Amino acid sequence: MINLENLRPWEKVVMLVKRHWIVYIILWIYLLLTIIITVTVYSLLWVNSITHLANIIIWLIFSLFLYIEWLNHELDMYVVTNNRVIWIEQIAFLNRAVSECNLWQVQEVNSKTSWLFANILNYWTLSIQTAWNKTTLQMYFCPDSIQAARKILNVVDDYRDSHHIKTEDK
Repeated sequence: MINLENLRPWEKVVMLVKRHWIVYIILWIYLLLTIIITVTVYSLLWVNSITHLANIIIWLIFSLFLYIEWLNHELDMYVVTNNRVIWIEQIAFLNRAVSECNLWQVQEVNSKTSWLFANILNYWTLSIQTAWNKTTLQMYFCPDSIQAARKILNVVDDYRDSHHIKTEDK
């Protein structure tokens, strides 16, 4: 469970949406590619102190890259409470954006799928369009985004019903 310090006393977390586990497989693929590059460097070059130094530099850069990529995927999440939607997005290392909107500002929740693996492994793009200054909140690699979109829409409908907010059809 997530502990948000700025929740109102009556507010509770209804759902938490994080990225799909496939992003960790992608990070493992990066690791395998770096191992292949390191083995190739050792096999093609004469092994000496410069080769060892190059190998150390490659692994230092790679481990920093891997850590930043892991942070970028691990810290992205939607937090849906009974009053608002909070979108926490880790844009880059030490660069985070936190967006939130009240549930009455949610206009549309979409789920978009593409590619074969996305359909087989059940991860898609989840986007929430709002009547707020940041109009679309998007999460890529969202697990079971159709169910998440339905649940978010149910929370929004329950909020509107309990607060008697009328939506007009165009």
